[in-house]
Amino acid sequence: MSAEALRALLDRVRYEVLPAKATEEKVLAHVPRDVVVTVTASPVKGLEPTLALTERLTAHGFRVVPHVPARLLRDDTHLKDVAERLRTAGVDDVFVPAGDADPPAGTYDGALPVLRRLSELGRPFAHTGITGYPESHPLIHDDITIQAMWDKRAHATYIVSNLCFDPRLLGDWIARIRRRDVTLPVYVGVAGPVQRAKLLSMATRIGVGESTRFLTRHPSWFLRFATPGGYAPERLLTRAAETLTAPSAGVAGLHLFTFNQIAETESWRRALLDRLG
Repeated sequence: MSAEALRALLDRVRYEVLPAKATEEKVLAHVPRDVVVTVTASPVKGLEPTLALTERLTAHGFRVVPHVPARLLRDDTHLKDVAERLRTAGVDDVFVPAGDADPPAGTYDGALPVLRRLSELGRPFAHTGITGYPESHPLIHDDITIQAMWDKRAHATYIVSNLCFDPRLLGDWIARIRRRDVTLPVYVGVAGPVQRAKLLSMATRIGVGESTRFLTRHPSWFLRFATPGGYAPERLLTRAAETLTAPSAGVAGLHLFTFNQIAETESWRRALLDRLG
């Protein structure tokens, strides 16, 4: 990957954060205003912490993308209320996964019905993101996840891929969705420079957030963080160079999973940009 191409990707990043007690302070202290911040949602605590943090960060001048999991919405009225609240706060971009709440809080058990309802409500948000799974979802067959993207494409404007540590799998997945004529731009999900001990502590202490739960379903991934030289975001980006920079891939940028190690993630990004000149 050329330095210019890597710089371009690092300039188009989104930082995923968990709505914990200190998150607002960390974002204000370490994240530039031109970096998009996405806020996860907890099936345990519900949508309120996500909505409240989104409102506060938006008021501080950040562009914020809240996660609005379908399975946390009680009913159509709740969806309308959430949409109105976010629009009032100035939010123009939402990410709509199915979510992990089991059982669902109400009538929505998947993302597609919510996306369809938002379209019926006049598409209140200029941008709407959906999930992609380069590495197999623990509960859903790969063909079904790709079919789901096809079904959702008319209601969404971009895809965010979940974590992937294998450049080959990432390339294969992007090729598959493009063969299915899923043309939405993709933000490639990449784990930041997270330390395994801190990640385990975060997962245990918070116990929420799709990111941490996704990792707990793939315990072997923890070994990638633990093994010396086992994982480095820069190495993954370099090895995935051809995939990430090919015009046919339609990669719009990077979605960095910070696991709330926000200062460390931004420090890594700035240092890498400096090295690239």
